Amino acid sequence: MKAKSIILFLAVSAAIAAALFIPDRPTSAQNTPAQKGACITAQCHAQMDKTEFVHGPVAAGECAICHGESPEHAPNPQKNKFPAIKDVAVKCYECHEPFPAKEFAHAPAADGECTACHNPHGSPYKFQLLSKGGELCFTCHDESLVGGAFVHGPAAVGGCVACHDPHTADYQKNLKAEGPNLCYMCHTDKADAIRSAEYVHMPVSEDCVSCHNPHSAPKQFMLQAESPGLCLDCHAEKKEQMTGAAVRHGALETGKTCLNCHDAHMSNIAKNLTMEPLDLCLSCHNQVYTKADGTEIMNMEKWLAENTDQHGPIKQKDCSGCHNPHGSEYFRILRNPYPPTFYMPFAVENYNLCFSCHEKTIVLDPETTQLTNFRNGNMNLHFVHVNKAVKGRTCRACHETHASNHPKHIRDAVPFGSWELPVNFQKTDTGGSCTPGCHKTKQYDRVKKEING
Repeated sequence: MKAKSIILFLAVSAAIAAALFIPDRPTSAQNTPAQKGACITAQCHAQMDKTEFVHGPVAAGECAICHGESPEHAPNPQKNKFPAIKDVAVKCYECHEPFPAKEFAHAPAADGECTACHNPHGSPYKFQLLSKGGELCFTCHDESLVGGAFVHGPAAVGGCVACHDPHTADYQKNLKAEGPNLCYMCHTDKADAIRSAEYVHMPVSEDCVSCHNPHSAPKQFMLQAESPGLCLDCHAEKKEQMTGAAVRHGALETGKTCLNCHDAHMSNIAKNLTMEPLDLCLSCHNQVYTKADGTEIMNMEKWLAENTDQHGPIKQKDCSGCHNPHGSEYFRILRNPYPPTFYMPFAVENYNLCFSCHEKTIVLDPETTQLTNFRNGNMNLHFVHVNKAVKGRTCRACHETHASNHPKHIRDAVPFGSWELPVNFQKTDTGGSCTPGCHKTKQYDRVKKEING
């Protein structure tokens, strides 16, 4: 009886031990890929789901969704081998919505090479990208694109997708929008101003990259060159004019050159001027300028404020009526010849500036009753003063071309060498008189001819 009890105890103990025994490695059933999580174990692919961004099937342990079952699966994990995925894009599109067919496609997307940019298991980067931002793009694209001294904000931080769609797009270079509309996606302040402006620079309305490089450039604002060079690449006629000008406008050789006067984008003033013409000129000509030869250019703002009888172009606030702001072959960047001296032998072409508005017959007819009020009886005193073979008095001998405090812009005095020659003009209802430094008092009257000794 005692021996039977011992045998029964040993049998029960063995059964309990067998029930509690755990093998050293998983069984083949536990390693089957169809079983959730079986690929990612302490022994196999342990880090596969440990990255920050994990592909959904990997996170769920559903490896077979992409890889299928392994026909060679065996108790030894070293012999596991999944079938090759022949068409990566087709496999991805089993779950992901295919990108819409558009005119332009990024090469990897067009070739179905999703894994050229994305890690199919997991990555430290959003969307399981193989590397971050621009670093990924520059595995294929030339990094010199952002090698300029000034780099566009998105390009500088690797934000290529701010402008480009990485898959398919309706616009060349996989851009998200066309022309200026792409830039306006970020530059909303410029967009509002440009859309409301009366005048818009043509490149702005057509394509910002005519002037700006969208990635990087050697000059500020991603410009390939600065003004005037950049401007003159398009404005060939202005380049020819400025290059050949004997007299150059200082505004084009100092500071911002062209941009001293013009806005590169838009304006509510013709020619994209930053201010109304006269105001623009006076924003610089509000002081005395001394030229290299010692001659002075007056403070025009002060002069016009102190002299109320102003020349027509000044009244119209149009300095460019007489002056060419880009350069000229004539004195004071004038558009046409105008004598800079007190005396000048008479020739019609010497006064082409004046005759661009005034009738030339005013100095060609010795007698008149209608051409001018400056006459003694019918004697045309303009003819008398100007129409001389040697010492013709030029217009500036009597008239101040911008403004004076006398009718017809008559001067108080006129430069005659180093002397300010007085004019001493006095007006009457039907004529007047003057006592200039060049002759004694002479009178004239349109109604009753004066006899001067």
